[in-house]
Amino acid sequence: MLYRKIEKDIVSHLQSGSDKILIIDGARQIGKSYIIREVGKRLFPNYIEINMETDKLGDRIFADARTKDDFYLALSSIAGDKMGSKHETLVFIDEIQAYDHLLTLLKFLREDGKFTYIASGSLLGVTLKVTSSVPLGSIVIKHMYPMDFEEFLIANGIGQLVIDTMHRNFTERKPMPDAIHSKLLDMFRKYLLVGGLPDAVKEFVETKNITSVRTIQSNIHHLYGVDAARYEDTHNRLKIQRIYSMIPSNLENKKKRIVAKNIEDKKGKRMSDYTEEFDYLISSGIALEVKAISKPSFPLIENSGKNLLKLYMNDVGILTGIFFGTNIKAIMDDVASINLGSVYETVVAQELRAHGFNLYYYDNKKTGEVDYLIDDMTNLSVLPLEIKSGKDYTIHSALDKFLQIKEYNIHQAFVLSNAKDVVTTNGVTYLPVYYIACIKPD
Repeated sequence: MLYRKIEKDIVSHLQSGSDKILIIDGARQIGKSYIIREVGKRLFPNYIEINMETDKLGDRIFADARTKDDFYLALSSIAGDKMGSKHETLVFIDEIQAYDHLLTLLKFLREDGKFTYIASGSLLGVTLKVTSSVPLGSIVIKHMYPMDFEEFLIANGIGQLVIDTMHRNFTERKPMPDAIHSKLLDMFRKYLLVGGLPDAVKEFVETKNITSVRTIQSNIHHLYGVDAARYEDTHNRLKIQRIYSMIPSNLENKKKRIVAKNIEDKKGKRMSDYTEEFDYLISSGIALEVKAISKPSFPLIENSGKNLLKLYMNDVGILTGIFFGTNIKAIMDDVASINLGSVYETVVAQELRAHGFNLYYYDNKKTGEVDYLIDDMTNLSVLPLEIKSGKDYTIHSALDKFLQIKEYNIHQAFVLSNAKDVVTTNGVTYLPVYYIACIKPD
């Protein structure tokens, strides 16, 4: 069983006595159903699982379940022998977004209190926006992402002592011992290849076969493209698919941000013309948004807009599969002629988002761009991050100019690279890139 941090949240909620229904939201194929199933079977003698996508394509038993009695009747037709008491019975409603009326029904199921419930959704963010009556007081939504680097380390047998030492050394601004640094950097590069999709990680752990891993990633990438095609309006659907297909090539551009006129090859188009399409890709979890900020202040959410938007793949393994196929040399051998900037930025976006950060970047015509800005809760300020994949990691003119602007009140800045040493100079702390696993909200 692959270790997932979210397991603790699921167990805690189910054992808390709360009558609210937990919904795990996230893109498909990131392990939502698996971890809920493992916890549910362990904690409840009567475990019932219903996949609403499967039901919708098959018998449609729950298609007309508009009342709690309708729901109980439909449930009894497939699991009548498992319908025990509330404390003994967990009903897992998988892919609940397939029937948006079930989201409304959760309120009444919760009030009736007949069973314990948990749900998951793959396009939940999209569905909630079009659901007429969202039972906000009856549900708790927890977002899930692909496996982060720490989970990847654990899956590959890296012991807790190493991980605890990494966190401690990050806090104390100390480097890891030479041999451990080499091991962690090697694992980080493998993480760039494999990513965090559980099926890909499992295949890598068991076989170390990059061809098999790439096949899994390619299939999921195709599946995400299919999800993008589910939008009801055909015109919007084509634009969604176009934007999603543009992400890898867009990341190879110097600016990396979305250019509105390139989406349909039409001049005069604005970012606001594609608000629904961006929202769909982001809400479905298959793309990560990074919003531009020109005048940062804490909290960052008060300063952002969508006029200068960057989109990243939700999994770095999918991206490196698109870029390099089964050739691992570009990543593992650190080939000097290949720019891995977009790969490193993607893995950092993936990691920060999994840790709960909203993502922003600094954009100013005079100063330049800084890769990431996140809220610095300790200092009630902003923390800038620069990501460097090459050996010139000490060169960062935009960050230097950014730090000189006193009104921004910046207390610290990080540059993440492949270098081992941890050094602080002129307000900038240079860190090994794998320390991104340690940057978390306070």
